[in-house]
Amino acid sequence: MERRIAAEPADTEKSGDTTEPATTAEPADIAEPGGTAERGRAAMAIRRALVATKWLLYGVGTGLLALFMFPVMIPVIVACLLGIPLVRPGVLLLRTVAGLERTRLRAMGQPVASPYGPPPRTLREAVTDPSVRRDLLWIPLHGIPGLVLCLFGAQLLINALRELSVPLWWQLVPPSEASAFNGLVHVDSWAQAWLVSATGPVWFVLWLVIGPRIVRFHARYSARLLAPSPGVDMSARITQLTATRAAALDAHAMELRRIERALHDGAQNRLVGVAMLTGAARQAIKRDPDSADQILERVQEAAESALAELRSVVRGILPPILENRGLEGALTALAGDCSVDCSVEIDIPVRCPASVEATAYFTVAEALTNVSKHSGATNASVVVRRIGDRLQIVVDDDGRGGADPVNGSGLDGIRRRVAAVDGETRILSPLGGPTTIEVTLPCGSLSPKMTHC
Repeated sequence: MERRIAAEPADTEKSGDTTEPATTAEPADIAEPGGTAERGRAAMAIRRALVATKWLLYGVGTGLLALFMFPVMIPVIVACLLGIPLVRPGVLLLRTVAGLERTRLRAMGQPVASPYGPPPRTLREAVTDPSVRRDLLWIPLHGIPGLVLCLFGAQLLINALRELSVPLWWQLVPPSEASAFNGLVHVDSWAQAWLVSATGPVWFVLWLVIGPRIVRFHARYSARLLAPSPGVDMSARITQLTATRAAALDAHAMELRRIERALHDGAQNRLVGVAMLTGAARQAIKRDPDSADQILERVQEAAESALAELRSVVRGILPPILENRGLEGALTALAGDCSVDCSVEIDIPVRCPASVEATAYFTVAEALTNVSKHSGATNASVVVRRIGDRLQIVVDDDGRGGADPVNGSGLDGIRRRVAAVDGETRILSPLGGPTTIEVTLPCGSLSPKMTHC
C-alpha cells in the first residue's frame, strides 16, 4: 500500500539529533497533494538511477581489471610451478584489484571486511589460503558475467538517448553507421527512424527501474564473494556478537539515562512546583482567600504540565500507537509530522515482534529527523517490506547528501540501535545526494497461524 502524507504536523515531539519522538494515538491525516508529489518522486527516481549508473561505470572499470587479471594469473601460476618466486607479487596484485572493488562497495554503503593476513610466500601457502581462493573465484565471475551485467546496466541510458535522437542524426552519418539497437537494426528511412525513436522512452523506463536493481544485485553477490570465508571467520563472528551485545547494553544504559534526565529535569521539577504552590495556597486560604484562587490556578497548570511531561516520557519509551495501530499507523504519523513531503509504502503481512517494531519505528523517526533538519530535501520516502525472515526499511531523500555516520550522532544512533538486535545498516549518501538509509532487521520465520512474525 502506498500513502501520500500531508505535510501537516502531527502531535510528535523531537529533541536533538538523537530524537525520541512522541506520537499521538491517531495517525496523521492522509491527503493527495497532486502533481508536486509526483514530480518529486520522478526527480528522486532519476537521481537514484544516475547514482546507480555512476556505480555501474565504476563496476565496469573493476570488471576490466578483473578480466585483465584472469590471463595474468595463469603465467604467474605456471612460473611458480617452475620455481620462479612470483607468488608474493602475484597475490599482492590480486589483492590490489579486489581492494578496488571493496572500495566501491564501501562507498556504496555495503562495506566488506578485509580477510587478508600476511601474503603467502610459497605456492602451497597460497593454495591453502582461503582469501586467495575466494579472490581467484571472484576474478572470472566479476570479469565476465559481472562485467557484462555492469555494461548492460550502464548502456540502458546510452540506448535511451541514442534511440530518442535517431531522427536527428541518421541522415548525417554514413549509411553503414545509421543503425540502432547496438547495430541490430539498420535505419534507412524516416519511418524506421521514427519507429526506433518511439522505443527511446522504453529504454528510459528500463534505465529508471532496472539500473538501481542491477547495482544492488551486483553489490550483494560481489560482497558475498569478497567477504571472509565463513568457515574460517568464527573469531570475527564472535567479535561481532560481542560488539552487538555491548551495543545492546550501551543502548539500554543510554535509554535509562535519557528517561532519568527526562523525569528529573521535566516531570520531577513540575511536581516540586505543584507541591510548593499547594503549600502556598493552603497558607493563602487563611490569610487571603482571593489570592488562593490564583495560586490554585497555577497549581492546576503545573499539574497539567507535569502530566504532559510524563506522557512524553512514556511515549518515548514505547509509543502507544505501535501497540494500538501497529507499525503502519506509527510510521504514517511520523511521515505526517515530517517537514518535507513524505510518502509511505508498507508491505507487511503480519505484525512483527515488539522489539523489531520499536527498532523500525525509532530508525525511521531518526532518519526523518535528519531529513527535516540537515538534508535540505524537498521529498522523502519510506518503504518497509517483509522479505523472507527479514524486515527491510529504506528511507530515501533528494537532499544534498554527504551524511556521515561517524560525525552524526543521529546516524550513529541508528547503527547502534540496529546492531543491538543483530540487524544491518547501509548508508549511501554521496555529495550532491540523494541519501538512502537501508536497514535490515531479523524478524523470524513466517507462519500463517502467527499474529506476530
